[in-house]
Order: sequence, then structure tokens, then C-alpha cells
Amino acid sequence: MLTRAAGLVAAFIAGLALVVAAVLVVRHLTAPSKPELPVIPESRRPALEAAARVCAPLSVPLLAAQIDAESGWRPRADSGHAQGISQFAPVTWKEWGQDGDGDGKADVWEPRDAIPSQARYMCHLYDVVKAVPGSETSVGATRLALAAYNAGPNAVLRARGIPEILETEEYVDKIMKDLLPKYRKSEEKYRTSEAKRTGRASASPSVPSSASPSTDPSAPASGDSPAATRQP
Repeated sequence: MLTRAAGLVAAFIAGLALVVAAVLVVRHLTAPSKPELPVIPESRRPALEAAARVCAPLSVPLLAAQIDAESGWRPRADSGHAQGISQFAPVTWKEWGQDGDGDGKADVWEPRDAIPSQARYMCHLYDVVKAVPGSETSVGATRLALAAYNAGPNAVLRARGIPEILETEEYVDKIMKDLLPKYRKSEEKYRTSEAKRTGRASASPSVPSSASPSTDPSAPASGDSPAATRQP
């Protein structure tokens, strides 16, 4: 009798273990997955890291987030009025496009030309928005510079801030609130991985050595591609 009772208890425990295991499996399968971080294409990293050193406010995560919002990293992206990985309007490219790959031609479709041109233009826009209220903080200046990249600097100057253009407002928010934090984490993960791979600490080029933490818009503080860079 005791043997039979012991068998029943063992069977009950085994059944209970199976139920618990099944519940755990179901919970695992139905639990929301943790979103993956975006990754900078390795073929674009050299140009991006060099571009981040053009002026102090820039960083690898910021430029990467901007490219992601502009073109989704597609070199042949064409909105109809802006072109390339950094989405330059022809009139803006004519003024700011530069030969970054040394082939003697400034080609808006060539990322090695477009990315450094994007950086130079952003540095210019940071200077332009210095006259606009809200530019006193690094985050405020970055929001204004991004708005100027999307809507044109004259629109930001006229509005004395981010113009009330839905597309521009969504563009700035997508970069600052969504993409930039993700690319910051992605870059930290990349640097940690590189340090382990090489066996030494890796100095990040995400922020120029001359920049202080307060000037890095990637630091914590305080949407497909919106339309392209417009005429200044």
C-alpha cells in the first residue's frame, strides 16, 4: 500500500513538474522580445568616425541616428527632391558636397563623399542656430541643428525655434528620443567588444577629444525617413 501511495505521489510530482515546465515555456515564447540595437554598417564606419571629428558637437551615434532617419543607410535613397545616404537636396549639395574619397569628384550617391559633407553641413548649422533661443544647451542646439537640416536653416531662424512643420517635428523627435539613445548603446557595446577583441581599452571616436561631456548631444539629457535636407 505504501509503495502504491509513493508511486502516486511520484507521478503527481512528475506531472506537476511537467505543467510548470510547460507554463514556463509558454511564458518565454509569449514574452515580448527585447528590441535589438541598430548596428552601424562596417563599410560606413571609417567615414562615420572621421566625420564625427569635424566639430565638437558631433558624435558617431548622432550622425548614425541621423543617417538612419534620413535614408535607412541606403546610398541610393531618392525621395524625389533629395538624394543619397545623407539625403541632400541638389542645391544644398552644390554648396556643401565635397570629395571625401579622393577620386576628384563630389558624388552625392557615394557615402564616402556624402557622410563628411553631412558632418560639415551640420557643423555649419550648429553655428547658424546659435542665434536661436534654446541653443544654449547641447541638446537644444542639436535639436535646432537637426531641424535646420530637415526644414532649412532659414525656417528655423524665422520660427526662432523648431518650425511648426509636422514632418520636421517628427524627424527631430525620432532622432533624439528613439534612434540616438539606441545608437549610443550600440556604440558602447561595439567599443566594449572591440576592447575585448584587441585586449586593450579602445578610445572611442564618438566624441572628439576636444569636446567636454557637456557638449556631447549623445549624452543623456533633459520617425521612414522624414523629408530631406531642404534648400538653406
